[in-house]
Amino acid sequence: MKVLTQAQAEQFWRDGYVPKIRVMSREDAERARAMLEDYERRTGGPLRGNLRHKAHLLFPFLSEIVRNNRLLDAIEDLYGPNLYCWTSNFFIKEARNPAFVSWHQDATYWGLSSPDVVSAWVALTPSNMANGAMGVMPGSHKKQQLPHRDTFDKNNLLTRGQEVAVEVDESKAAYLELEPGEASLHHVLLVHGSPPNPSNHRRIGFAIRYIPTSVRQLHGEDSATLVRGIDTARNFEHEPIPTREMEPELVALHKQITERNAQILYRGTEIKSYDDPAARGAYR
Repeated sequence: MKVLTQAQAEQFWRDGYVPKIRVMSREDAERARAMLEDYERRTGGPLRGNLRHKAHLLFPFLSEIVRNNRLLDAIEDLYGPNLYCWTSNFFIKEARNPAFVSWHQDATYWGLSSPDVVSAWVALTPSNMANGAMGVMPGSHKKQQLPHRDTFDKNNLLTRGQEVAVEVDESKAAYLELEPGEASLHHVLLVHGSPPNPSNHRRIGFAIRYIPTSVRQLHGEDSATLVRGIDTARNFEHEPIPTREMEPELVALHKQITERNAQILYRGTEIKSYDDPAARGAYR
């Protein structure tokens, strides 16, 4: 074990999550938030559309978080030394805003070949009961894939507003409160969600999805960033690492990649892009 204790690893496999590990200093997390919000000020508003998806391909400071050694050590403790970052997503709840995340499993529309996926939810601001912290249903990952229904609710931060089509006993939920620079880890099949943010401050979470290199995409071409070890399977195209903000060639590549990913995530609907007016959720 490199970072996780034996008890934390056992909790992940038993309950489906690790509630808290520190992966970067509070100062570094606040610096990352400042860089994000500086870009938002310069461009006239919060990140929208495909910029909330795989933004680590466009901003070096996010690429550094994705490749953070302490975070990767924790993922290696669970899934071994050969790792991809498959994707990353911003989950930003603005102050006094009705946006929420319904109870769902991450794996539902991702199209991956196995549930060997862990999400690291990195807090760039405090995430607590006052501003819509994420709740999880301990042990729900053992139920495998549950049926979901799409709502396309305009206030739902998920791509399709998807929610589990079974009753969830919210009294059994555990809520994961984090300070800037801390992260929680959760299994791709864990049922989780979060309520709106009624507070006066933004809540910013940066979710990073890690997979071992043995995992494949079953629904089309896909790409990922090799963040540790070697890749002999070559199941994904390898993505480059940015050296400066919004490099023109990477902006073009990012557009191509996110449009291709949107077709996988929105398959079965008329939506073809995160920027489609009909799209909802985290990418709008």
